[in-house]
Amino acid sequence: MEDVHWWFIARRRIFLSILSRYMGGATAGGRRILDVGCGTGTMLTYLARFGNAEGVDIDPEAVGYCHDRGLKQVSQSAAGSLPFDDETFELVTALDVIEHIDDDLGALREVRRVLRPGGRLLMAVPAYRFLWGRQDEINLHKRRYVASEVRERLQSAGFDVQRLTYMNAILFPAIAAIRLIRHMLPGPANPPSDFAFPAPRPLNALLSAVFGSERYILTRFNIPFGVSIMALAQRPVDR
Repeated sequence: MEDVHWWFIARRRIFLSILSRYMGGATAGGRRILDVGCGTGTMLTYLARFGNAEGVDIDPEAVGYCHDRGLKQVSQSAAGSLPFDDETFELVTALDVIEHIDDDLGALREVRRVLRPGGRLLMAVPAYRFLWGRQDEINLHKRRYVASEVRERLQSAGFDVQRLTYMNAILFPAIAAIRLIRHMLPGPANPPSDFAFPAPRPLNALLSAVFGSERYILTRFNIPFGVSIMALAQRPVDR
């Protein structure tokens, strides 16, 4: 699903566009990059264009899958206790990870610890409590956020916030309507994940194109609402 589902494809296009603008391409000698909560490793293969990318995930099955794909630079670890020395990485990504963690502030402080001064964190989390639904429960989310909460967590962890924006705004009305309708209707005892069944190929392509088109806006401007929140933050050089 991570390779072909419209949601994963579109958000990946957005993240890569943001990184291209703020990080450029790979540097001489190769910057070190860490993908926290790397899952099945698809994003790792794309992060390689910016430097030497490695990943961690708390799920041993996900780590094993990465190894089966040839991604040997993946290890098992919780986000709150990363197995790396201080000031190791120039870029850390945590894409739809922080919402799974009880101590989200502690995890962000741990990310700051392994970042070099001037290094950046790119993170994404789900937005708005009223959008809470069965998919959040299936995904074992602890919370959904508003932008001010993300800013407060990042600043409390010692980051300077460079970009903070909502995303997935074009499809927001449809997704919000579906979530709200589900609240009013009885659901199955064991509902399947929204990612269990891919959309028909033409619809999948259309949805990925629509959502992914937001990258042309987000590389220049912030969006005031959306299904998710994206933040780019930097560890200050002087502290």
